[in-house]
Amino acid sequence: MTDQADETLEPASGQSQETRPAPDHGPDHGYVLDEQIGYILRKAYQRNAVIFSEKIHDLTPTQFAVMARLTELGSVSQNQLGRTVGLDVATTKGVVDRLNARGLVHSRKDPNDKRRQLISLTPEGWKHFLSNASLGLEVSEETIAPLTQSEQRTLLRLLKKMQ
Repeated sequence: MTDQADETLEPASGQSQETRPAPDHGPDHGYVLDEQIGYILRKAYQRNAVIFSEKIHDLTPTQFAVMARLTELGSVSQNQLGRTVGLDVATTKGVVDRLNARGLVHSRKDPNDKRRQLISLTPEGWKHFLSNASLGLEVSEETIAPLTQSEQRTLLRLLKKMQ
């Protein structure tokens, strides 16, 4: 009777014993995580984020990217700013709000369209970005340092092609 009861129990995961591979059985589905582009890109970005946080302590990579873009564009709508750095509307608003609270960016109504907010760096924001720009370059250099110069150029060219 005990043997019969054991046979009818399902594993805690909800899978029957027949569909669960034995612990020593390798994957036969063909999907190898370490070979997937998303996984590899995420691991590379994690490396970059750690290096960034070691060098630039008071900004996130996203905040730094927004400030960098503002040095290029000057005063720009919040929506356009977000699009140029690959952020959705809600994330852009959050980043701008945090930078604004620190006095690094300024927002004002667009004189041509009162519904739009124009975002620009404050003088303090310019100063702060410029004092960290060389560190930003170091982050990029250190992130790709394991690659040869040729590999670095190829990687950047290929990643840009994927955008």
